[in-house]
Amino acid sequence: MTKVSCSVLEGFVPAMSVLSLPYIFRDENHRYNVLEGEIGRELLLEGEKFWLRGLCYFDAGSRSFYTKDKPILKPSDLAGLKIRTQESPTSIKMVQTFGGSATPIAWGELYSALQQGVVDGAENNPPSFFLSRHYEVCRHYSLDEHTGVPDVLIISTKIWQDLSPDLKKLLQETAQESEQYQKILWKKSTEKALDEVKKAGVKIYFPDKNQFIEKVQSLFDEYKTQPKLYSLIQRIRIVQ
Repeated sequence: MTKVSCSVLEGFVPAMSVLSLPYIFRDENHRYNVLEGEIGRELLLEGEKFWLRGLCYFDAGSRSFYTKDKPILKPSDLAGLKIRTQESPTSIKMVQTFGGSATPIAWGELYSALQQGVVDGAENNPPSFFLSRHYEVCRHYSLDEHTGVPDVLIISTKIWQDLSPDLKKLLQETAQESEQYQKILWKKSTEKALDEVKKAGVKIYFPDKNQFIEKVQSLFDEYKTQPKLYSLIQRIRIVQ
């Protein structure tokens, strides 16, 4: 068993890519309702044929841009900037659509890449920004909250199939309990992270999200040639 980002799972489970789309979720409650409802359960099982069975989602908050030299207040501010992204086709396309130069770099190498100017910034949630100490290099954090990509707790399908019915039931129920408790821990961690980076002198901005939302509509149009995924996007949008 392990915990992994949905963005990383895209390579194995294409349907997961819709969860990495910018502004696919209206707000936090919408995200929870999608992931903990019928659609979320369907996606957890999409990877079974690749021997990766999802048990539950863990909150990873919202990802926003942080930069070294200037804040990102509108999409055009990304023009000419090299922004670190995950190894996710959807994340790469998003940064390119905003006008930035998407640069996939391993997480463990990012601090030195920022220091040395290999990239001008990155994007991530507040706890990751704080715990990685990237705030020591990047002094501007713009909470545009472009994506709310969750993590997934996965188990080998083979191991799962070897479990007794009682153990399967117990493991699934426990995973779902942990999902709810983790949300509480995540909220506390986010609040602490934002407080700490402010104390360290980072400037936090709240840009108008509408400019960013309008800019990435073309990403959704690209899915029209993939009926299954486009239908999934439409289903997500109507969840209350």
